[in-house]
Amino acid sequence: MRDQDFPADSKLPAVTLGFWIIKILATTLGETGGDTVSMTMNLGYLAGTGIFLTLLLVLVGVQMAARRFVPSLYWLTIIASTMAGTTMADFATRSMGIGYAGGSALLLVCVLGSLLTWYRSLGSVAVDQVRDSGTELFYWITITFSQTLGTALGDWLADTGGLGYVGAGTIFGALLAGLALLYLFTPASRVMLFWAAFILTRPLGATVGDFLDKPIDHGGLDFSRPLASAVLAGAIVLLILTVPQRAGSSAPAAGRLGR
Repeated sequence: MRDQDFPADSKLPAVTLGFWIIKILATTLGETGGDTVSMTMNLGYLAGTGIFLTLLLVLVGVQMAARRFVPSLYWLTIIASTMAGTTMADFATRSMGIGYAGGSALLLVCVLGSLLTWYRSLGSVAVDQVRDSGTELFYWITITFSQTLGTALGDWLADTGGLGYVGAGTIFGALLAGLALLYLFTPASRVMLFWAAFILTRPLGATVGDFLDKPIDHGGLDFSRPLASAVLAGAIVLLILTVPQRAGSSAPAAGRLGR
């Protein structure tokens, strides 16, 4: 399909401050929601993975079939990817015995491999160049790997690393702040900064989610997982309704890694 056959606006949201706030809340909901199904409801990591992967595949199919940006559909798909990422990471690191370090290393390879394949196939991994179904498929595959990596990485630092949920969350928050400074004051590639930030928001959300619902003697606040999930979902819905939601630009540009 020719470039001019595509709409001027993307089916993906513009990357704004509101985008990042909702993204962090969505990743936190992914942690509490995934744990609600696998732990509180006692369905286990494998069953939880099956449930959320099925939901994710359905939503990705609907998202890819859409002809315009639909905020509720996009964010539902993101939330499904974070919940699937939570249960997949827990299944790999705990049920399969890979461990946090091994799981994080394996998933990092998957994320980088997805980005490299995407770049070699299409010449760019910029989200403003997601203008057809093939590119969008790469987008969702990369996002799902990044969501899974974030869960394993957050658990690794908080638990095995001995930093606790507050300590690990502080580190990820500081790294995100560093990326923001690079964005504001350096000519660093905007595409690279986007993907670095997108990946880091996931372990931040994972550690915040664990801090909310883990027992007090494990460093958490021992909030009810279903209640925490409901509050987070309500906050996301409120932000979607009140924070301006607009599609990002998808005007044709030279295919390169970033600017």
